[in-house]
Parts: sequence; C-alpha cells; structure tokens
Amino acid sequence: MEVLLLVGKISLKKLELNSTSTNSDMFPSIRQESLTRVGVIDIGSNSVRMVVFDGAARSPAYFFNENIFCGLGEGLEKGGLLNLKAKERAFRALSRFASLIKSMKISPITCVATAAVRQATDGQKFCEDVFLSTGLTVKVLSGIEEANLSAQGVFLGWPEADGVMCDIGGSSLEVAEIGNGVVGKCVSIPLGPLNLTSLMLDKKALKKKINQEINYIGNYSQFSEKDLFLVGGSWRAIARLDMERRRYPLKVLHEYRMTQESVSETVKWILSKDIKKLGTVSGLSKSRLRLVPIAARILRSLTRELKPRSIFLSSYGIREGLLYEQMPYKLKRLDPLLEACRLDEEQNARFPGFGSELYRFIKPIFKDVSNERIRLIKSACLLHDVNWRAHPDYRAEVCFDNATRANLGGLTHMERIFLGVSLLYRYKDSRKYTTYQKVLSLLSANELREAEILGKAMRFGATFSRLGEHIPAKLEWDPKQNLVKLTLKTKSKPLYGEIVDKRFSSLAKALGAVAEVI
Repeated sequence: MEVLLLVGKISLKKLELNSTSTNSDMFPSIRQESLTRVGVIDIGSNSVRMVVFDGAARSPAYFFNENIFCGLGEGLEKGGLLNLKAKERAFRALSRFASLIKSMKISPITCVATAAVRQATDGQKFCEDVFLSTGLTVKVLSGIEEANLSAQGVFLGWPEADGVMCDIGGSSLEVAEIGNGVVGKCVSIPLGPLNLTSLMLDKKALKKKINQEINYIGNYSQFSEKDLFLVGGSWRAIARLDMERRRYPLKVLHEYRMTQESVSETVKWILSKDIKKLGTVSGLSKSRLRLVPIAARILRSLTRELKPRSIFLSSYGIREGLLYEQMPYKLKRLDPLLEACRLDEEQNARFPGFGSELYRFIKPIFKDVSNERIRLIKSACLLHDVNWRAHPDYRAEVCFDNATRANLGGLTHMERIFLGVSLLYRYKDSRKYTTYQKVLSLLSANELREAEILGKAMRFGATFSRLGEHIPAKLEWDPKQNLVKLTLKTKSKPLYGEIVDKRFSSLAKALGAVAEVI
C-alpha cells in the first residue's frame, strides 16, 4: 500500500512495509575480523556526520565522530530542491571526510543519504557531484530502509528491545515494530522539523499538519500501547531538556526513560522558554535548538496517539544500524555489555583474564540472583582493575565515573549506577565521602547494599590476583547460619596477612555474617 501526498512541487510519500531485515547486499561485505574499525557517513536532512567505530565490534567505541549542521532539507517543501547554501556546506564537509578516510586508511566506507536527498528533484545530481568531487559513492536510502536500519541500531545497544522504534530526521519520521531481535512493520512519513518551519507562525496550521501525519501512524494497532524507543538528534535534545527540567542527576542519554506525562510537561516547559534560555540551561547548540519546538510538538502528538507504556531514548540509530547490519549472526548474538568489558580488561587490566577467575571465586556469594544481576557481576569482575593507573586518591571515583558514563550498550541507568557503586567499593571501603549522593539516590537501599557486597567481594578476591589465573582458595556463603567461610590451599596460606584479613572481615560485615578461615 502506498499513499501519495503532494506538497508544492515535490512528491512526498508515506511508505510502509512488512519487513524482517534489510537487503544485506546493499552494503559492502565485511569480514568479522575487520569490524573493529568501520567508517560511516550519514548525509541527513539537517546534518552531515562521519563516524568511525572502533573497539569491540559488538559494542563499538567512537574513534571519530564529527557532525556539521548543513540543513539540506531547509525549504525543500517549497521548491523541491536541496538548499543551495547547505549543499555548499555539505560538499566542504564531505571533502574533509574523504580526506580523513584516506589518512585513517579506512576501508570500506559506507556513505548514505536520507530523506532530503531522496525527496529532492536534484538529489541524484547531488550524489553524482559528491562522487566526482570526493570519490564517495552515496547510497540513497528509501524510507523503509532508513526505518529498518535505525531499528537495527537500537538492537546493537539494546538486544532485548521490544516495542516501537521512532526515528526523527529533519524531513521525515520513521517508525518500526521491533522485538525478539527482529524488525517488523515499518512506516515512513514526510514529517520532520525542517519541512514544517514555514508553518511556525501559524500554530493552528502547524498543529493540524502534525496531527494529520501522526494519525496515519496511529492507524496501525501494532504501534500502540508499547514501549517507545526514540532515535534521532531532535529526540536527544528533548531528552536532555527533560533531564534539566527534572534535575535528573545522571546525564547519560542512552536508555534514559521518560513517561507520557513527563513528555507533556517538558513540551510545555520548552514552549514557554526562548531558544537562548534553553541553550543556557542545557548546553545545546543553537543549530540543534532551533528545531526543538517543532520536534517537541511532534513528540507530544506521537505519544498522545500511541499511548506508550514507557519512552526510552536510544543513542544508537541509523549509523550504528549500518554497522549491525554487516555483523555475522553469531556476533549479533553476543552481549554488548560483556563484550565491551572483556575488551576493556584485555587492553587495560594489569592481569588480563583474571576477571573470569574472580567471578568464579566470588560466585558462591550470589547463588540466588537473577540473570540480569549475574551479567552485572560478570561485568564488574571484568572491569575491577582496568583503572589501576588512575591516581590512588581518586581511583574509586574514576571507576564510578567510567562505569556510569561509559559508552556501553545493554545497560539501564539503574544498572549503570549499580555497576559504578560496586567498582567504587572495589577500591574504597566506604562511600561516605563521595560526591555522588544525588546519583546514588536513584538506587534503593537494598540495591546499594547488594552493590556494596559485590564491591567488597571483588576487593577481597583481588588480593589473590598476583598468584596467577587460578585462585588457590575457596569461598563459601551460608546465609542460614550467617557464615562466610574461606578455605585456603597450602600455598596460599602464607599470603593471608593483615590486609587480606581486613578485607575479608569487611565483606563478612557487609553480608551481616561471621567470617571463618580454614
């Protein structure tokens, strides 16, 4: 089914498709071993960005990330042509990116264009000119391909995501059903802040246009009353402003949670402020903020129509989806959090590989915990010594900061803080003098206690790290008898000194148990 909407001289289309995957042949094939460094250029309606991913392929770090606000889609709805000044800025940006690609020796490079280029009558000519001037081959994505790739990006950092993905660009809005690692129905509509700027002075017409387009999405029952995963710069800006309004203490956008009520309040707050004031409180650029009032109205209409259970922000989108699309199935199935932690340990720990042995040693203390908690315990063990080079006076704080602010996927905000607290206790016996009380308030007293136990268990277990990979000791925990027991093998008994005893006693105290050494 295809519905055609005519605006001015340009033909804009609403697209939909039942889909399980994108065409895997649309991008260059990449061997698994080459996925450690992949370059992507995204020519969007509002900005042109180049990203080079580096690190663990399953949870990549950003080796290079540069964004230029060009506004290719500015005025597109009037004449059907790409903005002339924006094209000049885009060519300059792409020329720079092409030069950087050569110097970084990145191959292959994937270059894609989205709504503005595919809608513009001179879009194809623009791509040809890009190739002639830079050597970059631009793949113009359809709305369905864009929706599908954005959804794949959500899966990169959020393997268990289940609900609806919504990606806002400058000139289009993409929606996709997601769940069980599969992308379902996709819909693309020509609704974005850039193609609505002409209506800014006519609030009634603006509201009518937004509601008309959003109602089209609402016609599909599979998009309603599910978790909503937001992708795109305008959504990120709104989430940042929501944090500021709520005075939320953890400034990490990925997996930030909002409700329909908080979105409604934040939209009211945004529309009551001028752009300069919003920039002062949020630190967002003027180029980003100028489109926020329109995007806020779109989000309000979207949440009213779909009535989502919860609203989550995904920092991963189309660019990460391009990477995920190229991964072998086995690589996709790996846990992004654990893979990133394994790489960190391999590159930065004093004794790479000891993290798994540490987990084996302390595991008896955590017999009846959930699978979600087990993966956090494993992650903490892998990260327990990666910051050993930090100044001893600040090592605990550095551990906390890295855990809560790192570019990690598959990790909720509560889990970030839990991981941070456990690593804080790994290097510090108390958190009395930390500066993180506001952040810590997001965890319950019981969660803080569990994190403390984990941290002190790692602090104790780390005293055996210099004995090689295998710890010559056995740890047992009997909660019924309130007894934690350490059985030492002969060769390790001489190492049980004052410091070791002190740490064991601290662990026992955290458990509310009696310590016994055999």
